[in-house]
Amino acid sequence: MKLPLLSLLVFLPLLGAGLLWLLPARATRWLTAASMLATLALGVAALVAYQPAGARFQLLEQASWIASLNVHYRLGVDGLSILFLPATALLFLGSLVACWNVVQTSARLHYSLLLLLQTAILGIFCALDTVLFFVFWELTLVPLYFLLGRWGVSSSSPQAAARYFLLMLAGGIPLLLAFVLLAASQPVPTFDLTVLLDAQLPRSTQTAVFLLCLLGFGVKVPLVPMHTWLPQFALAAPGSLTALLLGLKLGAFGLIRFAVPLAPAAAQDMHWLLAGLGTVAILYGAVGMLAQTNLRVGLAYASICHVGLAVLGLASFTAQGTQGAVSLLLSFSVATGGAFLLLEFLRQRTGSTDIHALGGAAKTMPLLATGFLICGLAGVGMPGTSSFPGEFLLIIAALHSHTGAGMAALFGLSIAAGGFLALYRKAFFGPVTRPEVSQAQDLRPREWAVLVALIVMIVAIGIYPGPWIEIVRPAAEAWAAGLAR
Repeated sequence: MKLPLLSLLVFLPLLGAGLLWLLPARATRWLTAASMLATLALGVAALVAYQPAGARFQLLEQASWIASLNVHYRLGVDGLSILFLPATALLFLGSLVACWNVVQTSARLHYSLLLLLQTAILGIFCALDTVLFFVFWELTLVPLYFLLGRWGVSSSSPQAAARYFLLMLAGGIPLLLAFVLLAASQPVPTFDLTVLLDAQLPRSTQTAVFLLCLLGFGVKVPLVPMHTWLPQFALAAPGSLTALLLGLKLGAFGLIRFAVPLAPAAAQDMHWLLAGLGTVAILYGAVGMLAQTNLRVGLAYASICHVGLAVLGLASFTAQGTQGAVSLLLSFSVATGGAFLLLEFLRQRTGSTDIHALGGAAKTMPLLATGFLICGLAGVGMPGTSSFPGEFLLIIAALHSHTGAGMAALFGLSIAAGGFLALYRKAFFGPVTRPEVSQAQDLRPREWAVLVALIVMIVAIGIYPGPWIEIVRPAAEAWAAGLAR
């Protein structure tokens, strides 16, 4: 009997969440850690089992779910999603370390919600039925709402949680409409992604599906002007949660997986819209970063800038652009996610991430300061770091397909790099003026372990990106070839 590897991977965190309520409270954190470590092992096992030169979708699992509607429980991975499985598991482990000593009340509930969120996100990357995908997509809202509303770090956390929940709930409506429209357009209604990818749809249907998906996923990316929830979220949420939301770009993955390949003709007709939204995000995020005095909000704007580059490169509709977009999104998990985890360590020590309250932090926390610098440089695409291969591919693709937008992207990325270095200098250098900074402890052993893992991945992928890009390449070529139908 074939081992249901993906089902085990997706639902193991949920099983761990259930066990938390059956075992003594003192075992809560360690059981959560064990569950996440086992999930990471399964993610690595799935990556080892995946054959890049094989069939496009592998490790397939299917069972009838709602037979009357032709809805199936269907899981599978391809080169566009397989690397996100171990990356997600690793980032959740880092998030657990970041909140290890912080959660003092209702710890069972907190860790159960964290594990539920992990199940939902892993399900998003594995689902090959649009209804199943939508269930996992909406399921992320429940743990995010309670984790932010109850364990937020500012007085506005409940309001930020409510705003995020309502905006994302509203964003799910166009997604559901798009999936229903796709199913209804088939001779036999189906929600099977592998069937829909080969379907021939009228141009009018494709236009509606593309715009609905762009709206639904654009809120989550976020694309400008649908980004307004992000700065408030970055200030109100603990860094352990922000690292998950901004390190794992689910909205951008949705554009790659669904919006473009399900409506290829409409997407190519409206290439100007996709490229324009990406360019605006790059410039707006870069300029917005310059106006910030808080490191968390500054990084949030930087993430808008760099995900805009992924959207712009995607508008080239080439395998090169898709490889670059997936590579950059993967780098976010270690670079952006790692930066927010380190900022959470900093906030726990000093009570703030505002640059005016942090001068001289590098003197008392050199390891933390070094780690944040490396993650930040990776975020801005420094050669030799994990983001550089993806950004290089994206810039080449953008210059070939939208030369003016590509030039604007280079300008915006330069501004973002300068903005990061300015924020870093003000926060970590100069004289120490606050006792919280002068008495701060540097990274603890478990935090140091997180930093080492991040740096190893950032440097290894940056120096030798070939194996990772080759895993993505066959699926990216199949993605680009599918647009010609």
